[in-house]
Amino acid sequence: MTHQPEPTLPGVLAIDAGNSKTDVALIGLDGTVLGTARGGGFTPHTVGEAAAVAGLAPLVEEAAAAAGHDGWSGVLTTHVSACLANADLPVEEDGLRRALEAHPWGLDNTVVNDTFGLLRAGTDGPCGVAVVCGAGINCAGLLPDGRTARFPALGELTGDWGGGGGLAVSSMWHAVRAEDGRGGPTALAGAIAEHFGLPSAGAVAEAVHLGHLPGARLHEIVRVLFAVAREGDEAALRLIDRQADEIVRLAVVALTRLDLLDTPAPVVLGGGVLASRQPLLLDNVTARLAEAAPLAEPRVVVAPPVLGAALLGLDHLAAGADAQARVRAAYEVSA
Repeated sequence: MTHQPEPTLPGVLAIDAGNSKTDVALIGLDGTVLGTARGGGFTPHTVGEAAAVAGLAPLVEEAAAAAGHDGWSGVLTTHVSACLANADLPVEEDGLRRALEAHPWGLDNTVVNDTFGLLRAGTDGPCGVAVVCGAGINCAGLLPDGRTARFPALGELTGDWGGGGGLAVSSMWHAVRAEDGRGGPTALAGAIAEHFGLPSAGAVAEAVHLGHLPGARLHEIVRVLFAVAREGDEAALRLIDRQADEIVRLAVVALTRLDLLDTPAPVVLGGGVLASRQPLLLDNVTARLAEAAPLAEPRVVVAPPVLGAALLGLDHLAAGADAQARVRAAYEVSA
């Protein structure tokens, strides 16, 4: 029988790695948040699984130092609970789990798509549906017996649309076409140009293309979109309506697959676009959901997504209700 080493900090290393940012937290067995760190986005699809996981090392070290264990030796903690964006297929989850095993961060590791982390953050147990609308968009559902409903979430290749990236690009599409005459008028054109301090939306597109403006800044257009929509711009309002429709379509399909459409079930909504609680989007989603799935219970999660990874990790360790309540209180108070 192989003897497992004692971890430096018994508990959970919770990782929530999204498209735009990554949060790492060390959680004690009693649910106490011992140390945290935040970094940039997680992109295994562009740099490879091993390199993406290795890129988490400075954050793990920072969290360990914050917990008072700078330069630890041996295994850091009991369990690594990783909720990762771009872990969209089971084969990707397996590859990322193997990459985690190469690091002395936990005695064992679990990897799930970050949508399951959102679902856990918004529920008390493994039952319901979650829709993430942040930099991208995805949906997942889960039943207590382990059955899941999920989508490939590979972008337009698999029928996806929306999230901050999709809304930004579609806003640019309308803005540039309005300027050059291919499309109808929209205040998006002038508002986008003003936001970036450039003479036109076309100039914004050229600046991104030439590398003068980082492409990551296009996500700022989402705020411009909602501001223009509040002024009644038809093109902007249509984009928000399309996003609401897409969110509800995902939720209803997942509810249907899990036979939850005709029973009360939580529908957890999260990610930056939804967590901003923009009434034009959220009221639209709520109304559409009430019509398509009257028994669904929409819940918006504004706590940091790493909460879901922490709770899943405590579940894995069979931590009690007090530990789960403690970590939930720590993150929900800070939200």
